Amino acid sequence: MVVSIRMTDEEKQLADAYAALNGVSLSEAIKRAYFEKIEEEYDVILADAALKEYEENPKTYTLDELMKELGL
Repeated sequence: MVVSIRMTDEEKQLADAYAALNGVSLSEAIKRAYFEKIEEEYDVILADAALKEYEENPKTYTLDELMKELGL
């Protein structure tokens, strides 16, 4: 799949410098940045859901209780 991105000259210079700094192609640098952003946003969504669940039921477990429950 091919994706086209429009950038200003300044944005292109910054992206090229970032790619060079990381020793990768411009395409690879953009792909990595894109998926890192997606992963970060997904992590925030999961953390928010976990916090909400905890707020609704603030029961906590010790490490020993957890290991016993998991059979470890």
